[in-house]
Amino acid sequence: MKDLLSINGKVCPSCGRVHSFDIDSVISGAGALERLPEALERLGAKNPFILSDINTFRAAGEKVCAILRKNDIAHSLFTFSDEALEPDEANVGLAVMHFDYSCDAIIGVGSGVINDIGKILSNISGRPYIIVATAPSMDGYASASSSMTRAGLKISLSSRAPDIIIGDTDILCQAPLKMMKSGLGDMLAKYVSICEWRIAALLVGEYYCEEIASLVRLALGRCVDNAAGLLKRDPVAVEAVFEGLVIGGIAMNYAGLSRPASGVEHYFSHVWDMRGVEYHTPVDFHGIQCAIGTLIAARLYEKLKKITPDRKKALDHAAAFDYEAYAEELRAFLGRGAEDMIRLEAKEGKYDLARHAKRLELIISNFDKILAIVNEEIPSSAEIEAILDLIDAPKSLSDIGLDDSILPMSFKATKDIRDKYVLSRLAWDLGIIDELL
Repeated sequence: MKDLLSINGKVCPSCGRVHSFDIDSVISGAGALERLPEALERLGAKNPFILSDINTFRAAGEKVCAILRKNDIAHSLFTFSDEALEPDEANVGLAVMHFDYSCDAIIGVGSGVINDIGKILSNISGRPYIIVATAPSMDGYASASSSMTRAGLKISLSSRAPDIIIGDTDILCQAPLKMMKSGLGDMLAKYVSICEWRIAALLVGEYYCEEIASLVRLALGRCVDNAAGLLKRDPVAVEAVFEGLVIGGIAMNYAGLSRPASGVEHYFSHVWDMRGVEYHTPVDFHGIQCAIGTLIAARLYEKLKKITPDRKKALDHAAAFDYEAYAEELRAFLGRGAEDMIRLEAKEGKYDLARHAKRLELIISNFDKILAIVNEEIPSSAEIEAILDLIDAPKSLSDIGLDDSILPMSFKATKDIRDKYVLSRLAWDLGIIDELL
């Protein structure tokens, strides 16, 4: 953690920018929750509002309330009753409607969904925010955005970063094992995200910072090195994953974008989430889906290494592309969530033939560099599969109840979710998006 915090507020030797984030402190380790009164005092808060769900209240909420009572700290509480809480408009509305505006701080007790809603509530209310982590399951703890479902589309809403993050390993080590696997899966995604960040910088001139990337790589390495201890609930392994996830969020804040932590593997997960909302197909933990997406991406990049760019083939493919027909495919595949993607393309114009031709020339002239980046950043698919086997994690769509036949369209749809250059866009530009799968 110190590695990443050391560059806060300083001129970066790699990119020349001043990286900064608004998090006051990260309190982790055994017994960290006992420092909650100290955290509130740092924020000048005396009457917090606690947000939890029924599972996270049992995991840590009861202890939070006991600590507040022991220290004579007044507080209010709202606990969602859903067993499987969704990050959507309805639940944000519930949190807002139950919020006690006499409170001077918000304490979220939970992981992904609670934290995302808590950050939005903090942003709306103007109250400082503390997140008490209950599982090392995802990398959104420190980010300044919230991953939400709006009108059926998975989006990233600007909210705010927490002021203080508390990760008590006594609590984190008791989290369901599947959530720990999810956390490591979200960290494995960084192999692909850093790779694609570098490729985007090379091909479309996107901002890139090697200092941030190297710190994320270091955190990822610690997670992988300690992966064997995760199923044993080893505190060192659990804390490595938790701190790695926090570092991922801080890295996104430093960069001012999600590149250090997510790429095409996250978009696979978003696509499956959107189908779950629209068609009620199975949806698994975000990190579990990202791990499967990472393995798929690694296999696809291995196929990319065998490709020789063909200018005529790529130009003919782009010229023959029927966007209107493709938009109908998107609507059938994703339902309502496709509409925002179609509106985004109207602004972005990534399928414009002149723009494509310019990108293609850059791709062809830099193809050796692209492959070098892939080789430097992404382990073999066999190595990633071995890590997933080590923690007994799912490795395929069928393992999480999805039909393998949706993979080709899932891959195609990943290029349309955000204005971000990822593998599926590179494959389309090369005219190989169909054959790559």
